Amino acid sequence: MQGFDPKFQDFPDYIIGITKEIWEDRGIATLHNYYSDDIVVRSPGSVVIGNQNVISATMATLAEFPDRELLGEDVIWSGTPEEGMLSSHRILSTATHLADGVYGKATGKQLRYRILADCHAINNQINDEWLIRDQGAIVRQMGWDPKEYAASLIEAEGGKEDCVKPLTPYSDMPGPYKSTGNDNEWGQRYVGIISRIMGADIATIEQDYDRAVQSEYVGGKTGHGRGAVDRFWMSLRASFPNAAFKIEHQIGREDPKMPPRAAVRWSLWGKHEGWGAFGAPTGAEVYVLGISHADFGALISDQPKIRREYTLFDETSVWKQILMQTGQG
Repeated sequence: MQGFDPKFQDFPDYIIGITKEIWEDRGIATLHNYYSDDIVVRSPGSVVIGNQNVISATMATLAEFPDRELLGEDVIWSGTPEEGMLSSHRILSTATHLADGVYGKATGKQLRYRILADCHAINNQINDEWLIRDQGAIVRQMGWDPKEYAASLIEAEGGKEDCVKPLTPYSDMPGPYKSTGNDNEWGQRYVGIISRIMGADIATIEQDYDRAVQSEYVGGKTGHGRGAVDRFWMSLRASFPNAAFKIEHQIGREDPKMPPRAAVRWSLWGKHEGWGAFGAPTGAEVYVLGISHADFGALISDQPKIRREYTLFDETSVWKQILMQTGQG
């Protein structure tokens, strides 16, 4: 890979390798090299600028979860080393809450949760990132309800006016990455499926998902069969029935020894006007950033369908936006 350290044999090796090097091998100082000085890191909870702030956050997380392990499940990517590459990578993280920190007093709880992250890299350095941790899964395993946790964050951070503001189109910052992915057929197919679901064509689930589909969703929920897919997407869209749905980025890939797969970053931007995943409608204006991965295949000789789907957004950041506007936080 032109411009990248020759110790990495390909781009997935680079992404998984530096993740292990930074977190598990305690090479936190390597972030000075692997992350650009002015990197923009967007997570649903905030926008962070600069690698020094990333280093501070990394150290705080490792202090609270010193045995954290990050298992790279997949890297779905597009681009070229010369022009820059965008990885959408999926991690299963294990950790024990061994010290006081952002999640409160140490509980000793053993956690398992997923992260989905889109990272742009060129010349051996990441300079733009979108990161979603399954905060709902984390706080539930510690005994919190996501709404209660969001309320506690608002209070701990100084109240509605002074607390850290979640990511919205108003607070987002431009970064160097301007592409929207590639036009591979699997990415296009997955975009079509998600778009139809968001357009209330729920029948597409019966048509485009395998009957034995495995789903891994927000809150650490594993599902089997189309019913779990239906319930997840329906409850999300029902909460924000008139919100603007937008495809932010799409990648499709076919790699040797791997199923055809796709990665899509998407957003919902609008009011909490319906009953669904977030309870009684409040009218609050909410921004939801989501990332979804899908594996395609045909167990029976037929049109390939989605056999595994992974989707994350941050429930606690959605609740934080609702509580900040309704006066309950």
